[in-house]
Amino acid sequence: MTELTIVQAINRGLAEAMRADPDVLVLGEDVGVNGGVFRATEGLHKEFGADRVIDTPLSETGIIGAAIGMALYGLKPIAEIQFVDFIYPAFDQIVSELAKFRYRSGGQYPCHVVIRSPYGGGIKGGLYHSQSPEAYFAHTAGLKVVIPSTPSDAKGLLTTAIHDPDPVLFLEPKRIYRAVSGEVPDGEHRVPFGEARIAREGSDVTLLAYGAMIPTCTQAAETLAASGVQAEVVDLRTLVPLDEAAILASVEKTGRVVIVHEAPRFCGYGAELAALLAEKAFFSLKAPVQRVTGYDTPFPYALENLYLPSAERIVHAARAAVAAG
Repeated sequence: MTELTIVQAINRGLAEAMRADPDVLVLGEDVGVNGGVFRATEGLHKEFGADRVIDTPLSETGIIGAAIGMALYGLKPIAEIQFVDFIYPAFDQIVSELAKFRYRSGGQYPCHVVIRSPYGGGIKGGLYHSQSPEAYFAHTAGLKVVIPSTPSDAKGLLTTAIHDPDPVLFLEPKRIYRAVSGEVPDGEHRVPFGEARIAREGSDVTLLAYGAMIPTCTQAAETLAASGVQAEVVDLRTLVPLDEAAILASVEKTGRVVIVHEAPRFCGYGAELAALLAEKAFFSLKAPVQRVTGYDTPFPYALENLYLPSAERIVHAARAAVAAG
């Protein structure tokens, strides 16, 4: 075990995968000599060279298009989009081509691509460097969507993504890149997709979240515990595939749910979770499902801290849920 931050765990996971398999390579803007804008690829260019750590032009559609071509010829490219806000020029490549190759070819071409990208607010990046577009991609059949919240999961889920035959969108919560540290297994470490993690046990209300919202939910749970309310924090880890069983088991135990994400509320990923609960956990619910999310506006700069879900907002929603039933 080694104590690492999230960004260090990602760097280590990339390096170990590249050492183990010469078909694994990295491409993206400034990923090579510069080591990436957040230094997630630092040192890889020196160790593996320019043929496997490729600095690309500033063309997101070119990055993803090249990665698709590489994958169709048997390579395992890991494409970095410098900020997920810049992914939209490549949206057609991802949803119309990458996500559909395996299906349209009857499984002959699995299109083995991992797309890494930092997402979310909290770094004063303004409206073009703070978005959370995970729902767009979770809606696309053929894509897997993964969001870690701990260093161990960052490495373990990334390693699983690199070995997965399906294309994976791997979103990294940049606000906690260096704010969260923890022990990470040395050597190959895999965390399976479709298995949520109970970040904190509780009996009175379930907090469903992922990524950078997990530390915020844990803080809220500690505040609630001081007043006698025990909140269970469920870290989804993978949005697609989703661990429905873990969610339903927690809600059956607590009877109350608060869904938390920093993306806008309307048609956000939390709406899918709420629909799941209405369909499969209706008789377990003691109170209406609460959602604590970003607002239905472009991401603000000056009002960033008001836009992002806070522990205080989560506590207020959890207390309302407990009071309702």
